[in-house]
Amino acid sequence: MKFQNTCLLLSAFAVTAPVAALRAAEFQITDAVEFARCVPTGAKIEKLAGDMNFIEGPVWIKAGGYLVFSDIPKNELMQWSAASGVKTYRSPSQNANGNTLDLTGRLVTCEHSGRRVAIQEKDGTVPTLVDSFEGKKFNSPNDVVAKSDGTLYFTDPDYGLKNNPTTKQKEGREQAGNFVYRHEPKTGRTTALVRDFVQPNGLAFSPDEKVLYIADSGAPKHIRRFAVGVDGSLTGGEVFCKIDVGGPDGIRVDQAGRVWSSAGDGVQIFSPAGKLLGKILVPESPANLCFGGADGKTLFMTARKSLYAIKVSVTGAAR
Repeated sequence: MKFQNTCLLLSAFAVTAPVAALRAAEFQITDAVEFARCVPTGAKIEKLAGDMNFIEGPVWIKAGGYLVFSDIPKNELMQWSAASGVKTYRSPSQNANGNTLDLTGRLVTCEHSGRRVAIQEKDGTVPTLVDSFEGKKFNSPNDVVAKSDGTLYFTDPDYGLKNNPTTKQKEGREQAGNFVYRHEPKTGRTTALVRDFVQPNGLAFSPDEKVLYIADSGAPKHIRRFAVGVDGSLTGGEVFCKIDVGGPDGIRVDQAGRVWSSAGDGVQIFSPAGKLLGKILVPESPANLCFGGADGKTLFMTARKSLYAIKVSVTGAAR
């Protein structure tokens, strides 16, 4: 996630916007047959809420029937449900960005100003899972995904160091670069898996967890594909696809192995082979997205100051 300096002023209060009227979704389709398998004919985009600061990191909480997402400059985690609209979930959030759930359903969060990956316990406390590598602080953890063995993979670009929303000043870099990490909660071991990204950002596993896709939102503006070893290591790293408008930020994979990426013009959908199938054009540029809803077939999009959703024909991969 990268946001403009003009978005860094903290809002004085939470805003709950009424659900906007539905409007016909706009699509840019390159493979009509495959795109139709992803998005039903006549699907409409719904604006669920607006007037926020810069929102990111959506995750669907199935047990509660609500969405949690981050408003980074506001320093809050937000919650949306069809019944209650938007309200504060946790404040302060240490300028939280990416969120996911661990195997027990606890919320795992990447914090910019906290410079850590934290977990929310059942009693509401938010202890640190990991905040350093080789004795040095992380830059500003950005996005995180949980594997079925309980390990966590997360990215650590330096966006939060460049302009910390809380301190409003630059903080010192301690890591030698912007790396992708693997953390084992059971042992506390953290490993730097990939060190050659410009700005590693969103990441998502294939349905069988044999592939990990990682977005680079820096100059390359592409998504890379890594083979996941039995020991959790990553090999390969070839370019899977390039984003032609803006750059990739948050990404998700559906149960058929297609990759859904945020982009400057909306959400771009790619086949498992990296072929662009089409785009969902969104009024504001999405920073992230996730599958959710009662049947798992609602695509939620955190797009700058507004939260959008559209019904789709597929569900997300398990993790």
